[in-house]
Amino acid sequence: MEFPFLSVITLSPIVAAVIILMLPKERGENARMLALATMLIGLILSAYVYIFYYQNLPPDGTRWADTLLFVEELNWISSIGINYILGVDGLSATLVLLTAIVGVGGVLISWSVDDRPREFFAFFMLLVAGVHGVFVAVDAFLLFFFYELAVLPMYVMIVIWGWKERREYAAMKLTLYLLIGSFVSFIAFLVLYFNMPALGVESTFDLRVWAELTFPFDLQVVWYMPLCLGFAVLSGLFPFHNWSPDGHVAAPTAVSMIHAGVLMKLGAYASMRVGIQILPEGTVYWMPLIIILTTINVIYGSLIAMRQRDMKYLIGYSSVSHMGLVSMGFAAMNLDGFMGAGIQMVSHGIMTALFFAVVGMIYDRAHTRSMDELSGMAKALPWTVVAFIIGGLVSMGMPGLSGFIAEFPIFLGVWDGGDMVLTNTFLGLNPAEYYPILAIISVFGIIFTAAYVLRAINTVFFGEYDEHKWHDMRDIMAIDKIVLVSFSVILIVIGVFPAVIAPIVESGVAPVVERLNEAQANMTVVDSVQHIAANLFAWLGGA
Repeated sequence: MEFPFLSVITLSPIVAAVIILMLPKERGENARMLALATMLIGLILSAYVYIFYYQNLPPDGTRWADTLLFVEELNWISSIGINYILGVDGLSATLVLLTAIVGVGGVLISWSVDDRPREFFAFFMLLVAGVHGVFVAVDAFLLFFFYELAVLPMYVMIVIWGWKERREYAAMKLTLYLLIGSFVSFIAFLVLYFNMPALGVESTFDLRVWAELTFPFDLQVVWYMPLCLGFAVLSGLFPFHNWSPDGHVAAPTAVSMIHAGVLMKLGAYASMRVGIQILPEGTVYWMPLIIILTTINVIYGSLIAMRQRDMKYLIGYSSVSHMGLVSMGFAAMNLDGFMGAGIQMVSHGIMTALFFAVVGMIYDRAHTRSMDELSGMAKALPWTVVAFIIGGLVSMGMPGLSGFIAEFPIFLGVWDGGDMVLTNTFLGLNPAEYYPILAIISVFGIIFTAAYVLRAINTVFFGEYDEHKWHDMRDIMAIDKIVLVSFSVILIVIGVFPAVIAPIVESGVAPVVERLNEAQANMTVVDSVQHIAANLFAWLGGA
């Protein structure tokens, strides 16, 4: 029997959470040490999974089911087709490693938490376990189970340890948005499940089976949007993004790091894995509309970020903008766009975790996040200014850093996406007519990003430093420096040596792109809006 790498990575945080909660109240230090040990074990195992997969990349044209490695399969509720199935492809192996890196950083940044540390680290462990579970699940029901496990600890952690002025409102808003979205997606799950016998297949939640089926065109058209957008709420897709900045601001630092760095990737990943991969004809049908929403994400998020004076709100709206690029890469429906989206998830994950770590360090010492009150922080906290500048350059897509490696393929993919023989139009427009225009418009997001990042750097870190106002300012701890240096190095290494990530991400998204190409080849030309209007009542009657 092979060692269950994925089960240990996913379930060990749950075991650690239970043990931490059983510790005596006064043993908070033991809770910290156990949480760190668990995260380090997960990091080591995740790194092994990543390296092993990288060394054993599947050949081109391989079916998705055959790209999965480290597969673990156990009967769970076999009578209704629910089983415990774990596995990773190139993209999910990369995101598992990302989660482990951010998880270790979150524990280190939270080392000084002294308000109920047992409960804090226990819920943090549950949050990380849920994120890992979504990335490794190969059963749709199991994916949904871990998805909910990742969402619920957020509410508790924000309400108890979050920013007092906004925590109850932000926690409730976040939870309602995400639960409603996931509920809608689960209904779509059930529709697919109960339609499988009509295709000559026994009903099951095994995603490997789903990925081989071709559901009827009208079913895909009707249920793609509920399935995809239900998960896309978590990725911050416009106009369902409103919960995200408030959640960022109200959450404690470690939760903000996980929230922006990893949790938002769950929505994008689940939308791709279940929505795009399972319903490719529905994807081709709706993407000419969705890419317009992603463009709004990119521009709107960056413009709103320019108006912010609170550093956390600035980063929160910046995340909305950058996650729009992920969805835009998927909407390009070609390999360049998908590969760029996969790398962007990693780049954005590390970058925003670095941003929130810096802001948390400043807030813990200055007790303010207002850019109007902060000045000259480079003199008091020199490590933070270097880290923030590196993160800022990444967010601007500076060549030589990870942001450029991610964003350039996305823009290239969207531009080339207009040259594809897309088999549907939107409001009478051929996507070839407006995809390049949207690519050009989205580039302006980089300009707006440069504006608000450079303004924040100049306002917060440079200028006059008032030693009397900040007389009790203390230097950051050694473990804080470890986090800043580690995250910065990762962003630089990916930018200078993209080969450490590009091939493995490409291997993970290639089967999905192949499904889209097959779907386009099999579809007839149809105008989305006219088709919706003509069939609306028939759909409602059959739903």
